[in-house]
Amino acid sequence: MQPLPLTDDALIVRTDYSDDAVWTAVVEAVRAPSEDDGFLAYVDLLDDPAYTGAAKEELMALVPEGYGHTFLMVVDDVTVREPGHPLLVVDLSEEPGLAFRAAPRAIQSIENNLSIANMDFTDFYVEEGEVQQGF
Repeated sequence: MQPLPLTDDALIVRTDYSDDAVWTAVVEAVRAPSEDDGFLAYVDLLDDPAYTGAAKEELMALVPEGYGHTFLMVVDDVTVREPGHPLLVVDLSEEPGLAFRAAPRAIQSIENNLSIANMDFTDFYVEEGEVQQGF
């Protein structure tokens, strides 16, 4: 696999290609304005089958030097099969590898706040088995 690209906006990596309809629905939900405030998530998408099945650790190893974001989001097999399609959000800065699941409609708040360092990764963190629904 190639290193992840340097992007202007936070990256969402697709690692599961079993259901295009779910991918499309997740992308639409993430790109839609938030319900309460109309905020948008500023994200770039990496939709490349070369990353199929890549685990969190593999993706972290592919983060290039100079990557300008403190976190990474992943649409993986859990995202595709679980109700609500929660994305995996991975910390690359404070506690590298710490991760949680977030509903697609929570990504706007997460991306906006983490990208400008308004909040810390741990402010959004929820235990395994739980899904961050936003504030």
